[in-house]
Amino acid sequence: MRRNIYLPEGCGPLFPDNQPLSVLQEAMERQTVLEGTAIRCDIRQDLTVRFGGYEGVIHRADAVHPAISGAERDIAVLSRVGKPTCFTITNLVVDGGGRPRLTLSRRAAQEQAIAWLLEHSGPGTVLPARVSHLEKFGAFVDLGCGVTSLIPLENISVSRIPSPSARFQVGQDILAVVTAVDPDTCRFYLSHKELLGTWMENAAAFAPGDAVPGIVRGVRDYGVFIELAPNLSGLADWRGDLAPGDQISVYIKSIRPECRKIKLQVIEKLAALQEPEPLRYFITDGEVSNWIY
Repeated sequence: MRRNIYLPEGCGPLFPDNQPLSVLQEAMERQTVLEGTAIRCDIRQDLTVRFGGYEGVIHRADAVHPAISGAERDIAVLSRVGKPTCFTITNLVVDGGGRPRLTLSRRAAQEQAIAWLLEHSGPGTVLPARVSHLEKFGAFVDLGCGVTSLIPLENISVSRIPSPSARFQVGQDILAVVTAVDPDTCRFYLSHKELLGTWMENAAAFAPGDAVPGIVRGVRDYGVFIELAPNLSGLADWRGDLAPGDQISVYIKSIRPECRKIKLQVIEKLAALQEPEPLRYFITDGEVSNWIY
C-alpha cells in the first residue's frame, strides 16, 4: 500500500490552537496542506473554515477541483459545512487590529493530492481510502484531500450484495486497488474485491463440522445463498422464513475445493449485528498483478 502523504479529509490532524502568525506565514510559503472545519457556506457558495482559532475563506472557484462541475460541484461545496476540510493558505493580510484575513484554497490542496496520485498510482496499485458517501450503484471514497473516486457495486466483493451499505459505512477506512487512471480528466478507477482473497484463501478458514455465523444474500427455489466471508458463499436448503440480509448461524456440512462449493445447514436466525465485521484483506501492499477468484 502506498503511504499517501495526502490524507482523506477527516483523518487530520486539525490545525492546533494558539499558533503565531509566523506559522501561518510559513504554511503559506510552503503551500502546506492544512485541515480545519467548514462552518458556513454563504449565498455565493464561499466557504468559511475555522482552524486553530483562526478563520479563512475558500471562494467557490477554489472549493472544488475543476474535474467536478455543474450540479455536482454545487452539492460538493454545500456538503462541506460542518465537516473537516483540507486547504492551503493562498493569501494572508493583517488588519489594523492585528488579526489576519486569510484566503484559502481547497482546490490547491486537491491539485497537490492528484499530482501525487498520478505520479505514484497505476493499475494494480493498492491505496488507502475513506468511504465518503454511499449510493445504490457504488461507494464514493476519498483518496486524499477530498479527491473522490467510485468503487462500483459489482467491484466491492464477489458476494452479491444489495447495496454498498451492506459492506461499508460512511467514514470507514478501507483499501482499494486502482484499475485504471485517466490523467486527462484526473480520474482514478477503483476496485475492492481483489483485495479480499480468492475462494481457496477464504475457504481455508473453515472446516466441515464448524458452526459459524453468516448472512443471507439470496433466496432461490433451490436453496439459500449464505455469505461466510465477503468473497465466500455457501448454499443451504430452501427455507421460507429467510430473506436477504438475515443474520443466521450455519453448520458446514461439506467443503468441495475441486468445484468450489460449500454445503451448509441453517441452524437459526440471529439478532442483527450492530457493527459489521472488520474486513479481512489478503492483499494490503504493493500492486495487484494477477488475481484469480
